[in-house]
Parts: sequence; structure tokens; C-alpha cells
Amino acid sequence: MQPGNSCPNPGALHLWCAYPGDLLDEEASRACASLLSGDERARWQRFRVDRARREYLAAHALLRNALSHYRALAPQGWRFKVNAHGKPAPDPDEGLRFNLSHSGGLAVCLISETGAQVGVDVEPLARANQIAAVAHRVFSPREQMQLDALPPSDRPNRHLDLWTLKEAYVKARGLGFSLPLDQVSFLSDGRDRSPHLQRLEVDTALDPDPDRWSFTTLDHAGFRIALVVESAAAGLLDVWQARPPAAPAIAVAIPPVAWLPERPH
Repeated sequence: MQPGNSCPNPGALHLWCAYPGDLLDEEASRACASLLSGDERARWQRFRVDRARREYLAAHALLRNALSHYRALAPQGWRFKVNAHGKPAPDPDEGLRFNLSHSGGLAVCLISETGAQVGVDVEPLARANQIAAVAHRVFSPREQMQLDALPPSDRPNRHLDLWTLKEAYVKARGLGFSLPLDQVSFLSDGRDRSPHLQRLEVDTALDPDPDRWSFTTLDHAGFRIALVVESAAAGLLDVWQARPPAAPAIAVAIPPVAWLPERPH
């Protein structure tokens, strides 16, 4: 795939993956740094922890590399504007919507060509027990009730699903943490002991049209990835990876994803 060439399945959502550990190679790190704007490079250099530096560089180089597969613009040429809550978008508007997330050994970027808003979050599978320690601050009472009803062996998986889905939802909304997470509920539908989440419940005072959102989760490379998108975009999901983040992309085979809530055909 070359810059300016459309990805296959142009109506699909595209999830791009990169691995910060690839930037332990100094040549790969320099190649990625050369893609950044001056502001991005200054921010990258302010990180004092090497792991955080690699995550930031991997995510932002991946974004620039990925966007150039949709428009005839070099990765270095992209400019961005941010809304009042810090959510970025291309400037000028190219009709693309994206969201970034990174955690530990994985950086991801979700891109829509349809103009639909998207949110993505990623967490290591190993973090499930750490999330349990702060669940009371971010899970809604209904979520907590359903969580407590699950067998203990199913609870870590639910912790990861809830945490990542909530993060992806607030990122899709573009409102950051001005949204109270404990008033956003991802719920199983009528069966508290069901291991699977099926619907999103948000008071219309916080979201005038909560039914417009679809969501799904998938596991990749030891991480849970949550995606929340406007329902018009919920369909085929293509996954790509670039190793290192500035390298040409290759397709990753994944099973078809199931978008929820289920909607009539």
C-alpha cells in the first residue's frame, strides 16, 4: 500500500496497529520522528520515561502513516486542529475521522472514511485485576450489580470490557472526561449473569441520541481493544499493522466482528 492509494473496502472501518517495542531500533525511531510536526516532536522529547516516549512516537507516526493511505498527502504534511476537549481532526477537513489509543506494547488508530465519529481504547489483558481496584469510581450502579452477579471467573473479562468501552465512548463523543463515566452503562440485556454485554444505556440529558452508537471488542496481541462508532459506520472492520510504525502496512486476518446492539436488517 502506498500513500494516496485507498485501502481496500473503502466503506469499511480500518483499525491500524503499531508496536512501540519496534522503536527500540534507533533507525526506526528516527524514521518515525521525521514524520512529526515541530509541536509533536517537542512534546515527544518532553517525555522523561522511555516507554512513554516510544508509545507517543509509535501512535503519532502510525496516525500520519495511516492517513496518507486515504489521501494524496505525505505523512509529514498532515495538520490537525483540536476541539475544546482536545479531540483532534485533520485540518483542513478531509472527511476522515480517527481516534488514537496506546497502552504498553500496542498503539492503535481507528479511521472512518464516512465522516462518522469513532472512538477506540486499548488495554493489556493483564490489567484486568488493576481495573477492579478502581471500578467503584467509574462503573455505574447497574454495571456493578451485573458484575457482582457474574461468577468470579468471568469478572476480569467484564472489567476490561467495561473500562475500555467507556473510554472509547467518551472519546467518540469528543467530550473527554467532562462526561461522568459512572452515568454511562454498558449492560447485558435482561440476564445479569450473562457474560456478554449487549447494549449501551445513557441518560438523554448526557446524550440526546444514545441509540446512534454501536460497539464491539476484540483481542489482539495480548490486548483488549474496544471500538465505539456511530452506527452508520458499523460494518466491515479491516485491521492493518505497520512494523515499525512508519513502514508499509500489511493486513491482519481477524474473525468478523459482531457489532452491538443487534439491529434489524
